[in-house]
Amino acid sequence: MSDATTLVLLRHGETLLTPERRLSGSGGSNPGLSPAGRRQAEAAAEALAHRGDIAAVVTSPMRRCQETAHSVAARLGLSVQVDRDLREADFGAWEGLTFTEVRERYPDDLSAWFASPESPPSGAGESMQQVTRRVAAVRDGLVAQYAGATVLVVSHVGPLRTLIRLALQAPPHSLFHMEVAAASLSTVTYDEDGTATVQALNDTHHLN
Repeated sequence: MSDATTLVLLRHGETLLTPERRLSGSGGSNPGLSPAGRRQAEAAAEALAHRGDIAAVVTSPMRRCQETAHSVAARLGLSVQVDRDLREADFGAWEGLTFTEVRERYPDDLSAWFASPESPPSGAGESMQQVTRRVAAVRDGLVAQYAGATVLVVSHVGPLRTLIRLALQAPPHSLFHMEVAAASLSTVTYDEDGTATVQALNDTHHLN
């Protein structure tokens, strides 16, 4: 595994919307970190500094991710690269709503979204199939650019679950059966032939 490329997947810290479990995608209000989220970002930075092998930091352009990424990069002495394709899905008319509220207002659309990765949220949002295509392209680019190295990827629930799902070769509906908590760390390695192995999932020990 010495020649493996490693992606360490860090979800951004909490925003004020996170504890309420409100959908917060690329079509929404683009909130920054809450005070709790800033503390989480600092805790993640400390954990990653102890890890000691991060060669690059790549982040979603969304404010909460950039704030998290800059906290970590400052601790590691690295610069931050922004990749637009690591942004969260656009949830259309569902932005800012809880799933309970979506179920009350758009029950058929929500059922279709859960049933098929090709179904977008209400209001011309982005399907998970579209998210998968752009996230897979980012993965391929990072694995090629940083062969044998370790890269920190700071992103959101949708893209990070997608990277884990693809590594597991799991079906699309598995996205809804994994937890990726705020400021959690997950790890996927890719060997020289592209075979992926999930080494860690939803590690939150640094937040305790």
